[in-house]
Amino acid sequence: MTVMAAPPLIDTHAHLQDPLFDGDRDEVLERAWEAGLRAIVCVGYDLPSSRRAVQLADTDVRLFAAVGIHPNHTAESDDDAWAEIRELARHPKVVGIGETGLDNYRKFSEPEVQQSWFRRHIQLAAEADLPLVVHNREASDQVVTLLRQALPGQPAAGQTGVMHCFSAGRETLEACLALGFAISFAGPVTFKSAEALRAVAKSVPPERLVVETDCPYLAPHPHRGERNEPAYIALTARQVAAVRDEPFPLLARQTTAVAAALFGLVAPGVDEGAR
Repeated sequence: MTVMAAPPLIDTHAHLQDPLFDGDRDEVLERAWEAGLRAIVCVGYDLPSSRRAVQLADTDVRLFAAVGIHPNHTAESDDDAWAEIRELARHPKVVGIGETGLDNYRKFSEPEVQQSWFRRHIQLAAEADLPLVVHNREASDQVVTLLRQALPGQPAAGQTGVMHCFSAGRETLEACLALGFAISFAGPVTFKSAEALRAVAKSVPPERLVVETDCPYLAPHPHRGERNEPAYIALTARQVAAVRDEPFPLLARQTTAVAAALFGLVAPGVDEGAR
């Protein structure tokens, strides 16, 4: 009997360097490859996690890193940490800057501090010619305003960066698309209460659409509340395909192509998204 290969997928936002994976990271990765993943972007959220993301990316041609300081960690960071983030950004396996942005939910850092660090990341992304990985939690107006102020001119389509774990409405979607961002959906799009978010997912242009896990957080239904992992990305992708009335293999190939182009990923099987 012929076994059909799983459609190609790319997890554009994972935290595989997190200590929650220390006991079984190899097994988690094996399940990811078996599920059809062709690449995973491991995203830093402070200096230590950015270091670990780069170290992990060096262990496998299918792993990549983004480096940055999450808005909730900006109050505890300093210029020395930023100097090392800038140095890490030069590493050949680093494909993005972030995650960065604004968070009005937890408010672990003052708004002015968050905004200052967000501007630093935007500038570094431009200097390094790398996409920006943007966190936005209950701060859509401020995120859009700051991006409009900081980004020069009209960007090339889809090349500015990615709005990670998109959870905002149609107005914010249109603003982010106009700024040149790809739109990423994670596990919450599968939640029973997420009808409004699914409606937004339906309207994203295919050339701007990607998927992610944000693991170990935000596991999709029916694993909600469990530790998330990259293999679960197929559940999110299938939900997005369903609301868009598209075949899952087609959506998988399209999102793989978009993610590969956005992050400049070169790994075995990544080019399957172009076919």
